Amino acid sequence: MLAGRAPLGAAGCGRLLAAGLRPLLCGLAPCWLTAGRQYPALRVAEPAKEKRPVRKEQRSGLVVRRFIACPQLVRTVRRCLQLGAVAGPGPQPVLLEFAPGPGILTRSLLEAGFRVVALESNADFLTELKSLENSLDGQLKVINGDFFRLDPLAKGTLKPPAVSSDKLFEAMGVAAVPWRADVPLKIFGMVPQELERNRLWRLLFAMYECSSIYRYGRVELNLFISEKEYTVLTAKPGKSKIYQALSVLAQLGYEIELLHKEPWSSFATNLKNGGLAIPKTGLLPNDHLCLVRLTPQQNLFTGGLKPSNASTFIFMVKQSFAKPKSKLTDRLYSWSLDNSDKLLKALEIPKNAAMYNLYPEDYKRLFEALQNSDMFAETFCYDEVLASTRTVNI
Repeated sequence: MLAGRAPLGAAGCGRLLAAGLRPLLCGLAPCWLTAGRQYPALRVAEPAKEKRPVRKEQRSGLVVRRFIACPQLVRTVRRCLQLGAVAGPGPQPVLLEFAPGPGILTRSLLEAGFRVVALESNADFLTELKSLENSLDGQLKVINGDFFRLDPLAKGTLKPPAVSSDKLFEAMGVAAVPWRADVPLKIFGMVPQELERNRLWRLLFAMYECSSIYRYGRVELNLFISEKEYTVLTAKPGKSKIYQALSVLAQLGYEIELLHKEPWSSFATNLKNGGLAIPKTGLLPNDHLCLVRLTPQQNLFTGGLKPSNASTFIFMVKQSFAKPKSKLTDRLYSWSLDNSDKLLKALEIPKNAAMYNLYPEDYKRLFEALQNSDMFAETFCYDEVLASTRTVNI
């Protein structure tokens, strides 16, 4: 929240949402004292004296969705997304907003000059967004789809909410650019808490393999994720309980920037009982949702790392963290590398280093050294590949 201002409580956000939703979508000046339309299954969390656990609705299969309702948060997010955007005359930046819900932020982005493509799968919200689209002159395009069901493995014609990234980028008018070129597209959205880690892994796999949205270049992600997952993404070596394979791969692959932290109570939810549905965590802080910018590194594919062997590198890192406190020399021995001492000396890595003590750059240098070694064979981690299950359709 902005410095010097107290955060707006959940009850206040609820009143603002209920009274101001309709005017915002219709393009009128907001009037927070006028009654507005109540959207189906949209509720605002009641203020809580303590953290609430995940509700029964989430466990029973309902995916908890959150929506930006507070005007102050809308302005904050808009400013974050405007950073680095093109100003002045000429074509305005394209932004893909997934799961916009009632479209409060969408309207604000349009007023700021963005060309917005809204990817929404809820039929009720689609109706209102389509109405807004028809009132504008090509500045907004609404597509029925789910961002986390892009490019499923199923063959044949895709039916919404499944979407092909080729069709999506064609509809947006965004062409592919070389990896080292400027960012071709900004994406904004809130990652659902259900299977949040799996969704982050799926994006990471696609980025390293230059598949799906990353076939078009270094697409920039601006995501609200849980504070717990942000802490894991940015964990430093030596913290064996939170420094994980996901930490290594994310820090190598992305430039990670924290743009904003917001209490859970500031968001509207689709829970019928109005609960916060904050996922429990006993080890890591989880009092906020974090707006994080993930920009793929320009120099990621240098040396021996390429999209064609990136999956091998990913599984090498994952296998290394199966026992994070084990010694690197033991891991190299398990890969049948008899002269590991010579290799570690060349890489300037201590012989007694544990897997969780290595920096992300150390893992990349190790992989590249193995690639260049005459004793290297990519079968060294195939057992791990076969034993691992990648969630690619969520």
